Amino acid sequence: MKTNMYVNNEKFLAGITMKDKAEHESNNMALHACVSPEHVLDNRMKLAASLNCGLDDFVCANQTHSSNFHRVTLDDKGRGADRMDTAIVDTDALYTYEPNLLLCSFVADCVPVIFYNNVNGLIGVIHSGWQGTVKEISLKLFEHLIQVEQCNPSDFHIQIGAALSQEKFEVNEDVYVKFKDLGYADDYMYFNDQTHKYHIDNQQTVKKQCELAGIPTEQIMIDQSCTYVNPDGFSYRQDKQSGRHLSFIMKKGE
Repeated sequence: MKTNMYVNNEKFLAGITMKDKAEHESNNMALHACVSPEHVLDNRMKLAASLNCGLDDFVCANQTHSSNFHRVTLDDKGRGADRMDTAIVDTDALYTYEPNLLLCSFVADCVPVIFYNNVNGLIGVIHSGWQGTVKEISLKLFEHLIQVEQCNPSDFHIQIGAALSQEKFEVNEDVYVKFKDLGYADDYMYFNDQTHKYHIDNQQTVKKQCELAGIPTEQIMIDQSCTYVNPDGFSYRQDKQSGRHLSFIMKKGE
């Protein structure tokens, strides 16, 4: 099973599953976008085994391109793991202090953000498609963590996962205006005179939102692989029937 591991140390493990033709539905991890739920559950169980956890340790949300986030407690253990109707509703970011829970986020072109706090052990995942980015989900969550959870922004380490590249993320003026209105995304957009389309770097815009929250630039990593170009990528833009990657993080137990 193809997985890009971003972090695997004594405290945290984090990564993203990739497309793999050797697995069911090319290693699709999403119950909301599959041919067979049994195939997806089989893939998830394989992932769980490879990470030394159980499927019932997964915590999944019903993502709606919102700016909503949820603090995960032990009561949420297993939500959305094997069926959609138990998933955390209308939520695109999860965070927790609890060990041994695998926080999950599903993406195909959208920007996955995975983060941990080295000092207090807080972990989280964010699903930031362009709609989540213009709603500033990453900025809002980190401001919440700093103000409400009393986190120090310099204690966060962030991995921005594989996503649609600027070259392949073509939009019309309506989406361009939404990014323009953010006031800080101009450097991450250009206009293509041939196609009359705008091209936006969603990863860099999300990185900027993390920086605006006070997180040091050198603690924000970006996976440059484009989900459209990379054969190991699921791309909704390229194939509307696409499966989904699962980006994940877990705080290891004592």
